[in-house]
Amino acid sequence: MSRPNDPEFEIRFFESVLKRDATYTDVIEILGGLYTKQGRIVDGLKMDRRLVRLRPSNATAHYNLACSLALVKRKADALRALREAVKLGYNDFDWMQQDPDLDGLKDHPEFVALLNQLKPQS
Repeated sequence: MSRPNDPEFEIRFFESVLKRDATYTDVIEILGGLYTKQGRIVDGLKMDRRLVRLRPSNATAHYNLACSLALVKRKADALRALREAVKLGYNDFDWMQQDPDLDGLKDHPEFVALLNQLKPQS
């Protein structure tokens, strides 16, 4: 029986999958998002760190890590991860500008500089 819109069920399911394969990066990414949406920010951060270790050249993994770090108010670390994401090719200017996870960084000069670096030229 499926349980639509039951995040705790989904979390338990993906945790059980991860127990069988601790390097299943797609599941790690999904769990990171689910944990964060459920307010389990520290657990989400753990998944994001794990994903960056397994996929060090993945721009989205670094972006998600930056978001988690920003949510736990580790601004310098968040900016470092965001800088790495952009260096690796992250370029979604619109989302980065409006992403609520990054609200704590939006007044920081380095965040503004990164955003300007991605800003589409008119």
